[in-house]
Amino acid sequence: MIPRVDRISTGNHQADEILQGGFPKNSINIIMGQPGTGKSIFAEQLVFHNAGDDRPILYFTTLSEPLPKMLGYVQRFAFFDAEKMGTAVAYEDIGAQLVEGGIGALLECVKHAIEASAPKLIVIDSFKAVHDLSPSPAELRRMLYELIGLLTAYETTVFLIGEYTDEDAQRLPEFALADGILQFMRNPLSTRDERFLRVLKLRGSGYLEGLHAFRIGSGGLEIFPRLISPEIPASYTIVEERTPTGIEGLDRLLGGGLWRGSTTLLAGATGTGKTTAALQFVLRGAQQGEPCLYANFQENPMQLAGCMRSLGNDVEDVQRRGLHLMYSSPVELQVDRLIVSLFREIERAGTRRVVIDAVGDLLAAASDPRRLHDYLYALVQHFTVKGITSVLTFETTGGALINGLDHGQIGGAFSYMSDNIVLLSTGIQSGDTARRGVVVVKSRRSAHELGVHDVEITETGLRVR
Repeated sequence: MIPRVDRISTGNHQADEILQGGFPKNSINIIMGQPGTGKSIFAEQLVFHNAGDDRPILYFTTLSEPLPKMLGYVQRFAFFDAEKMGTAVAYEDIGAQLVEGGIGALLECVKHAIEASAPKLIVIDSFKAVHDLSPSPAELRRMLYELIGLLTAYETTVFLIGEYTDEDAQRLPEFALADGILQFMRNPLSTRDERFLRVLKLRGSGYLEGLHAFRIGSGGLEIFPRLISPEIPASYTIVEERTPTGIEGLDRLLGGGLWRGSTTLLAGATGTGKTTAALQFVLRGAQQGEPCLYANFQENPMQLAGCMRSLGNDVEDVQRRGLHLMYSSPVELQVDRLIVSLFREIERAGTRRVVIDAVGDLLAAASDPRRLHDYLYALVQHFTVKGITSVLTFETTGGALINGLDHGQIGGAFSYMSDNIVLLSTGIQSGDTARRGVVVVKSRRSAHELGVHDVEITETGLRVR
């Protein structure tokens, strides 16, 4: 039987999820990253969450940010508790001792603190700054060996914070001795910064690998653990149930509607009716009492409400029936945050129908298209396992013609993960007149019609003739 590992919670539910419960108790951990990546905020959130019993927590600052400035910043966060200051949480600036006594002064300060108060947590920020005071690598290694030995002898959990680089992690001795290593990163973009954390090491414990997005808010770090594909069940039953699309005439082309749990790529150029068709899909679900989610990045909530009213729907009524609208501006769109937030809402509401309008906007916002692809693939797999029927819209930009119908760029890498592909077009020629049309390019497990069919937009939405 594998022994249970006692954990120190980070004070952040999502970080604990990534670490499978938190940091192992009585371990020595490094929190690394360049300036401004959120290292100290993460550590302070952890400190105040764990403060409060008979053993104090010590936060040593060295030669990085002045202590008054650090205390001024931490008071702005919701996790800060002034009543714990000086008793449950003690900050101490040991920069002057280090300048005067060299790196050996750090060992003396920690030893004195352990003997005086037996702290359950010790944070040293920044430990990387100690390297600048070391007369030689050999002297630093000797001090580090004694420090680690001292900390290991007592029941205390230690966090060494530093502005370390990937190269530092390969050569500096503290990384070989650490039980856990957590890295914070920042990717500056033209309109925003993307922030990520990842676990490089967690001795004696599993953890969720990869990059996990986060943002800094008034409550500290809000983390979005990387969405992974669900485990494949040993046995499962295929749900033999059709989901009506809400689009008159389309269900017949699909063999009776969309299979429950399937994913449909609804593609077409601008003005072909993709948003109208996607709205009809979720509005039909809401009318049947199914919780539905519509995520979009172009029309803001007021514009979308106008579209629903033009289709003859009372917006407040369909929302009461279970339609949830999720809007994100394409300018501020961060793919990780959106996908994880979308998944959390689905879990919370027990959603049965989902629309993402449009995946092209996600692709444009993604700094790493492969990462977006993996996220969407994992999301679609969760939809299948949970029996959620989804529609992903995609805007085409031209290409080859099929029977006069524009079939260009149908979703690219997203098409193979779709069970159905429905293409809308305004490019059907009849004499000198262009008509709207639809073709079902693909429909798994369905005897679907492959022909081109006329489409008209009426007061109630799209109708296939």
